[in-house]
Amino acid sequence: MPRVRTRHVAICVTLLVWVYYFLPGDEAGFLQTLRHGADHGSTATVARYMNDASSLPRIHATPSSFDWSSVNLTYPPSRTPRLPAPFTTRPRIQHAFTSEPRDVRAVQEARRLEVKRVFEKSWSSYRSQAWMKDALKPISGGYVDQFSGWAATLVDSLDTLWMMGLRDDFYEAVGAVATIDFGASTAPTVNTFETCIRYLGGLLAAFDLSGHEVLKTKAIEVGDLLYGAFNTENGMPVDFINFADAKTGGGLIVESQVVSASPGTITLEFSRLSQITGDDKYYAAVSGVMDVFAHDQNATKLPGMWPMYVSMRSKDVVSGYQFSIGGNADSLYEYLPKAHALLGSTDASAAKYEAMSRAFMDTAMQNLFFAPMITGHEDILISGNVDVHAEGPSLDPESEHLSCFIGGLFALGGRLFTNDTYLDTGAKLARGCAYAYRSFESGIMPERFNMVLCPGPNRRKPCAWDEARYATEAASRAQHKPHLPKGFTTAKDPRYILRPEAIESVFILWRITGDPVWRDTAWAMFEAVATATETQFANAAVLDVTVKGADKEDYMESFWLAETLKYFYLCFADPGLVSLDEFVLNTEAHPFRLAMG
Repeated sequence: MPRVRTRHVAICVTLLVWVYYFLPGDEAGFLQTLRHGADHGSTATVARYMNDASSLPRIHATPSSFDWSSVNLTYPPSRTPRLPAPFTTRPRIQHAFTSEPRDVRAVQEARRLEVKRVFEKSWSSYRSQAWMKDALKPISGGYVDQFSGWAATLVDSLDTLWMMGLRDDFYEAVGAVATIDFGASTAPTVNTFETCIRYLGGLLAAFDLSGHEVLKTKAIEVGDLLYGAFNTENGMPVDFINFADAKTGGGLIVESQVVSASPGTITLEFSRLSQITGDDKYYAAVSGVMDVFAHDQNATKLPGMWPMYVSMRSKDVVSGYQFSIGGNADSLYEYLPKAHALLGSTDASAAKYEAMSRAFMDTAMQNLFFAPMITGHEDILISGNVDVHAEGPSLDPESEHLSCFIGGLFALGGRLFTNDTYLDTGAKLARGCAYAYRSFESGIMPERFNMVLCPGPNRRKPCAWDEARYATEAASRAQHKPHLPKGFTTAKDPRYILRPEAIESVFILWRITGDPVWRDTAWAMFEAVATATETQFANAAVLDVTVKGADKEDYMESFWLAETLKYFYLCFADPGLVSLDEFVLNTEAHPFRLAMG
């Protein structure tokens, strides 16, 4: 497969070079429009094509079987604070890109088209095998409904279809979304976190890109459903909404313990919903949650960060002793700089996000990030986990794919807060995940792994390779296997489940720095991922990335289309498409338009 893909790209490059060199610019652009549906260019260019009045269908929303806005809540959330006024000025985030040489454009165009081809295969199979279901099973061609049966893959893919200029597919999908019944669920409980990031996030982003009211209407339906999660005595949201109880308006009971990411990952979606509707209630509800985190940020066992597990029932975000920016906590931290980007800091209720961002970033740099002992001389960082006991913080050099978002987030924070240290740290973290990718036989990093800390008090300072030290560390790990690459002591979870976090950071570093090395890094990652995961129908999770040709699992999360392939595509598309100066992306890679005053 790698040779086939390389040959395919080489042919595309040859054709595109001919177009760029031997036709006038306007003529070449016209030919590209005819061949590729005018799907390449800035957000505005794509919008002109996608909203061409001559081919625009009329789509109206079918109301859900239950009106969530009609529920009389026992504990209605506070209606204050009010939504802040839009930002008037923001610091520049993206690199000031200039026109590239034609041969460079030809290579990137061929890469873009190859990513699009892989997406179209997955989408076509979802459409034919699992339409209106939550997810396609990419090996058997079956389907699964794990997110309430509201067509998660369809909703999650709307904005990717738009960005790729797949006009017919997009409007077919919008027509299907218009009929989704958010008043009925295939499960008795609804996951607040997943419903927020996938459904509400997907609908908001598709509306922000296209402007079609049917998407806004459906977003409000989901928003009002999720608003019921705050119908609790203390105003904190439940992790799972009991569907039947929520319809009655009776008060819900907040769980005694949840992962911190769950209540911490509602801010962007609810704030953006308030912005597009003019209704402050969504922003006010989530602002109260984040006030709890802000109030006790410096009272935890690792001041500046919060433990992985918290109790929203007792508003206890300080008692836990485990700290990480990986799974269970990740998007809590991700949403802090992004909330600042969306809301600004001139309003008192929104000012907390900049302060919270800076505090957690400084704490993470000092306590979680480390330079691993490697055989080469690359200046990289990896994010580990910290436990805090009586004797103080203890850093475990265990990392995971989920933590790879942090490089891009630090780079974004560097631009937002005019802090070169954050940006430099972000680049090292992104390089660290890219290093992990190319270190393994398949060209992909595992879900979870261990490395070796460099000795000395400064954990972020690179060190020389020490074979004896590595052997000792490897021997101490029961899960060590001899075939692992040097520097890695375990691959505790050797799977790759189509995750996006590493390419997410590579994309952000490309857009912020303009350094072409990030595009080449992205292409190497894409080739490895596309080769290892391909199936008859689409792409599937890989059971063991430490070897080539490993078996696959009949499993394809909606984020493969919503996030992973979107980020790959945006690496090779025009930098004006979903500019980081115009949009902020939620944790499911759904872009929300930045409001300007």
